[in-house]
Amino acid sequence: MSESCWPIGIASENILHIPNNRQAPTMHHEHEHFLPESLPENPLQAVDEWLTFAKENAGRPNPDAMILATSGPSGMPSSRVVLCKELVREPGYLVFFTNYLSKKGRDLAYNPKASAVFHWDRLRRQIRIEGQITKSPTAECDEYFATRAWPRQLSAWASRQSEPVASLDHMQKRVERAAKKLGLDLAALESSGLAPADIPRPEYWGGYRLWISSVELWAEGAGRIHDRGLWTRDLTVAGDNAIQTGPWQSTRLQP
Repeated sequence: MSESCWPIGIASENILHIPNNRQAPTMHHEHEHFLPESLPENPLQAVDEWLTFAKENAGRPNPDAMILATSGPSGMPSSRVVLCKELVREPGYLVFFTNYLSKKGRDLAYNPKASAVFHWDRLRRQIRIEGQITKSPTAECDEYFATRAWPRQLSAWASRQSEPVASLDHMQKRVERAAKKLGLDLAALESSGLAPADIPRPEYWGGYRLWISSVELWAEGAGRIHDRGLWTRDLTVAGDNAIQTGPWQSTRLQP
């Protein structure tokens, strides 16, 4: 049976060999990546630190990838991977960007609540988040869109995300038509590399803020004695895209 190598501790170079059947390691492995005995009052500093650490150590292209779950009128959950572009610790929300007319956008228009999961198998850590959704301010959306590589800017105009398309060739023709409509020279853009171009943001594309009402930090433990900390707080919708936050309550959970 082949074996895979897993880091035994966050700051350690030791390697623990675990069979593919994921048999538990011995109980005496290092605990340096566990949560503190006394849970912090506010979890978002730890979330920020874990995200930063993952970007530096996760060993994969998109350590900021999170599974985002939404639900629409049918009540059926729908999940996909999106990139977390920012964590704002105070007042406490995540930012991601997408097409507002997509499946997730339609779900969030109907039910502005979502959950997200970050999982870093190599680091043996996981973050679960739940909360309320609001749209990001227009200026914030414009600012981020202006930093995107031009092919991504153009695809936002060409794609009606989640709608049917006859073929990839048909999709490419949509890209060409979008470029023509915007007065862009595709050949010149292709020769310029991937730098952002002077392409405006379509109004149906932008950001969302996931206001955090629940955070669970999970650290893998020996013998499946995982360490789990849960923080919750109340959120109150105070108007269009305005959220008031309450104090955090914390508790430790059994694995």
